[in-house]
Amino acid sequence: MRKAFICPTKYVQGENELLNLGYFVSTYGKTALLIAHPDDIARVQDKLDKTAEKFGVKFVTSSFCGQCSRQEVARLQEVAKENKCDCTIGLGGGKAIDTAKCVAQGDALIIVPTIVATDAPTSHSAVLYTPDGAFDDYAYFKQSPSVILIDTTVIANAPVRFLVSGMGDALSTYFEARATTRAFANVNAGLPCGYREGLCGPAKSTNAAFIFAKTCYEMLLENGVKAKQACECNKVTQALENIIETNVLLSGIGFESGGLAAAHAIHDGLTILEGSHKYMHGEKVAFGTIIQLVLENAPKEELYEVLDFCLAVGLPVCLEDIGVDTITDEELMQVAEKSCIPEESIHSMPFPITIEEVAAAIITADKVGKDYKLSKMSK
Repeated sequence: MRKAFICPTKYVQGENELLNLGYFVSTYGKTALLIAHPDDIARVQDKLDKTAEKFGVKFVTSSFCGQCSRQEVARLQEVAKENKCDCTIGLGGGKAIDTAKCVAQGDALIIVPTIVATDAPTSHSAVLYTPDGAFDDYAYFKQSPSVILIDTTVIANAPVRFLVSGMGDALSTYFEARATTRAFANVNAGLPCGYREGLCGPAKSTNAAFIFAKTCYEMLLENGVKAKQACECNKVTQALENIIETNVLLSGIGFESGGLAAAHAIHDGLTILEGSHKYMHGEKVAFGTIIQLVLENAPKEELYEVLDFCLAVGLPVCLEDIGVDTITDEELMQVAEKSCIPEESIHSMPFPITIEEVAAAIITADKVGKDYKLSKMSK
């Protein structure tokens, strides 16, 4: 059996760690292409100036357009070439980070998240969009980013909703890795650069990845509420430090080397519902996790534990919590069908999947979540 595990070369987080960004740039050379939205640069400009001066490096700002498109990637690669940049920095949220991955092509890449809304910073993959924002394709690179650098003071001062959304994304990690392991399904870690040309086959998960995924869930239960409270006060506590690590490192390695299953596939299906469009990825994944637990007939105690966590931190537990007040039978089947397309991760579940079963699980999970929320409110 072929197994695979992939992870960043170096992961560093702490208060004011942005002041050390220049050091990591200096390990590659003197000049770095900085891919970031102007607003994100403005939030940390003082620290960027200080670290550039301290370590004698230069940041080449790129006027990032905000969209991870093939055209923007090509433009930024030219900027890097013209300025003889020694490395690439992706600073900000998902679009800037994914664009940096595409520009760097797996080499000399530093990722600096300013929010922890998803577990994407650690991964060796990116999502490409068209210039007007429509999905284009997935991109995979030969390795994960070289350095993940997280300034926890920046995260503590970001909107709390991003942190909570990251917890929603992380919530699925253990349950999807468990399903993948039981099914002996393939994981993304076995999809290196060149896979599509048949140079290397897929792979199964490792014990190490499953431990990351299990610890991810345990850390959420222990620290989630406390971390949210700290972020609401814009303060860095040990609980917030733990959840930042959970949202990014534990969940990132857990999903990529441990595997995805129904929760993320159902998230993708839910995106066709217009009401869900203003809700974040992790918020929809959290409800997708509840649907997966219903789909696999998980023990009642486990399902209620997840519901309690979601209610405690403010994650969705039913359709109306993601902006879907009503759903027709036709819409329901469309969601289920999109969740079950051949290339979706739902087929990593340890049993055969049908569209009808997924539709039934969605409606049942919606009722379970509504009823449970009402029962808690009435007490």
